Amino acid sequence: MSDNNTNQPVKKSSASGAITGNLCILIATIFWGMNVSFTKALIPSWMTANGIIVVRLIGGCLLMWAVSLFLKCDKIAKRDWIKLIFGGTVGLFGFIYLFVTSLRYGNPIDISIIMTLPPIFVILIGVIFLKQRPSFIEYIGIAISMAGAAIVILAGHSGKSGSDNLLGDILAIASTLCYAIYLVVLQGPTKTYRPVNMLRWVFLFSAIPALFLVPDMQDMPIVHSTDSTPWLEIGFILLCPTFIAYFLVQPAEKLIGSELVSLYQYLLPVFATISAVVMGLDHLKWIQVVAMAIIIVGMIMTNIGKRKRSKSPTPQNAQ
Repeated sequence: MSDNNTNQPVKKSSASGAITGNLCILIATIFWGMNVSFTKALIPSWMTANGIIVVRLIGGCLLMWAVSLFLKCDKIAKRDWIKLIFGGTVGLFGFIYLFVTSLRYGNPIDISIIMTLPPIFVILIGVIFLKQRPSFIEYIGIAISMAGAAIVILAGHSGKSGSDNLLGDILAIASTLCYAIYLVVLQGPTKTYRPVNMLRWVFLFSAIPALFLVPDMQDMPIVHSTDSTPWLEIGFILLCPTFIAYFLVQPAEKLIGSELVSLYQYLLPVFATISAVVMGLDHLKWIQVVAMAIIIVGMIMTNIGKRKRSKSPTPQNAQ
């Protein structure tokens, strides 16, 4: 009886943590999906790609440090500084720089489809460098989700194409690799430090290379405009997908792990497409609806495989 009573709170706590972690990354993914359309709406009519990068990284850095003034922040261990520097300069800066630049050339739905690739890179990084072995169900789920992404890509470009879709797609693929690096490299510090404590340094290291892009901002049309629409759009980009979303990623990684967090990228095309259609940036096709449904099924399967693998004993424990 005593064993059962002591186990029940742990199960409830574990279930509650899983729900909270999944909810955090779901909200962040919604923001990121909307961000695809909002960013595309601003480029090039109102802002350059470099201008948006500066606002997100330097603006995000200032917000993180401002919030940290009112919260307790622990000392960063020496062993974690290299991870924070690498995660900021390569992971965060590389991801946002390549992602925003890809939207300069490609169209929002195509880019959002490509943004489903981080789980592949996270698992490959784990297999190559961390000697991890995904379960068979995870492989099947990833294959199904990638099949859904391939259906959209093979169906042809959306009605409103970008100026150079191939270059945009290549840049988007590179950005997903940087995001996967961000998740894997910072998984350890994520479990150690509070969100503000870690993110203020990660954003600082990402803001340093962004300083070299500041001179490009003075000639942007938005600087000389009194129209409130682009200002509201860039305000949303800074506050929601940059500031709030990255706050939500850390507790999500802590509760459900980097691999499962990256799987939510499969939902990004759904929210990106909805926002793109509502904003008149693209047209939705029935084949895209079918493909997105397939992507979600694959994500669920991979989620189940990940949870089963995390609960199963390791070979050492089994012996």
